[in-house]
Amino acid sequence: MSTVELTKENFDQVVSDNDFVLIDFWADWCGPCKQFAPVYEGAAERHSDLVFAKVDTEAQQELAAAFEIQSIPTLMIVRDNVAVFAQPGALPEAALEDVIGQARALDMDEVRQSIKAAEAKAAGGDGAAEA
Repeated sequence: MSTVELTKENFDQVVSDNDFVLIDFWADWCGPCKQFAPVYEGAAERHSDLVFAKVDTEAQQELAAAFEIQSIPTLMIVRDNVAVFAQPGALPEAALEDVIGQARALDMDEVRQSIKAAEAKAAGGDGAAEA
């Protein structure tokens, strides 16, 4: 499967319509991005059940800013509309395969519970009403 080019116009639709999306934030001038591209494309061919997408950070500066991308390439994995992984740097093939395997193995109900617990803690403690 070839990769999908994400733009601010199609980003929400692609991510919400698919359970598992890998996103490569890149730019044409970026040497490490060019090194990572064939690794990413190879993984896309091996994992045809997943959506592999790319965001050109030069053309889609608003998207890059929204996700606070500070270094490229950055790989992000979104499962069930939850970002479960984000890391800058060109991953070697074995590391990319490992990350995909770990993301596949996640129990998304547990992930959502962890997010709720973290949000409650950040909002002021145990979630009890404050006086």
